[in-house]
Amino acid sequence: MQQNKSVTEFIMIGLTQDPINQKVVFIIFFILYTGTMLGNLLIIVTIKCSQTLGSPMYFFLFYLSFADACFSTSIAPKLMVDVLSSKKVISYRDCMTQVFALHLFGCMEVLVLLLMALDRYVAICKPLRYPTVMRRQVCNILIIFAWIGSFIHATTQNALVLQLPFCGPNLIDHYCCDLQPLLKLACMDTYIINLQLVSNSGVVCSSSLFLLTISYMLILRSLRKYNVEARKKALSTCTSHIIVVIMSLVPCIFIYTRPPVTFPVDKMVTIFYTITTPFLNPFIYTLRNSDVKNAMRKLWSTKITSELR
Repeated sequence: MQQNKSVTEFIMIGLTQDPINQKVVFIIFFILYTGTMLGNLLIIVTIKCSQTLGSPMYFFLFYLSFADACFSTSIAPKLMVDVLSSKKVISYRDCMTQVFALHLFGCMEVLVLLLMALDRYVAICKPLRYPTVMRRQVCNILIIFAWIGSFIHATTQNALVLQLPFCGPNLIDHYCCDLQPLLKLACMDTYIINLQLVSNSGVVCSSSLFLLTISYMLILRSLRKYNVEARKKALSTCTSHIIVVIMSLVPCIFIYTRPPVTFPVDKMVTIFYTITTPFLNPFIYTLRNSDVKNAMRKLWSTKITSELR
């Protein structure tokens, strides 16, 4: 494997060079990151402590919230520090670690969304087989495979990036270390490696969106045989999931399924799925889900009552 000999650190251009705008950006991302951590941790604690949220859907939601919190943490803290720094520097090792974390938790989020779609498909289309197919032992095995798949994906991406020799410019036109910005700095023809990167991340995102689309077409078709009340409840849950899927996968497909060409909107698209989506996911799942809201009220009312005693 070809090792990096000359570049030991990278300098981020970031989002803006204007001091006033930098402070505004810091405040915005501080609010988003704080909201992301509080919202996802609230869901994690609620599902862990509640006795009414023991179904597979909430089992997978627990891991989606965990992945969202870790995904955002791999980007947001460093971004906020850099916004207020005069020199936005990241070491070569930290840059590679950020790439690995970004793809580990990003892939985990995608795979958990697939598992949640599988859960809804079995529950709605195969209701008699649901208790057997989606029993807890099976869910545990599926989550283990999701972690293994995410680790393989992230390791593969990192292995490709580690082959790149960086011997000249070290200025990254981005606010985080990711594949496309790093390809532009490599001292070699990156056409083949870019095809490999696209075939990895691009195929993961595109195939996941395809499978999710097919599954929800089947789900919507099966809903016709349900009564109005059951159909309304199922549609509410499915709609929340579809919104999260679109917010998570469409930006990823835009970034990872194209040649290494830079567009002006790239940074904003990356911000949307790395910072904004993890922030919005808890609100989407709680505001549209009466079971989660009731469990949260019960959890906090129990806590307050115990403290008063």
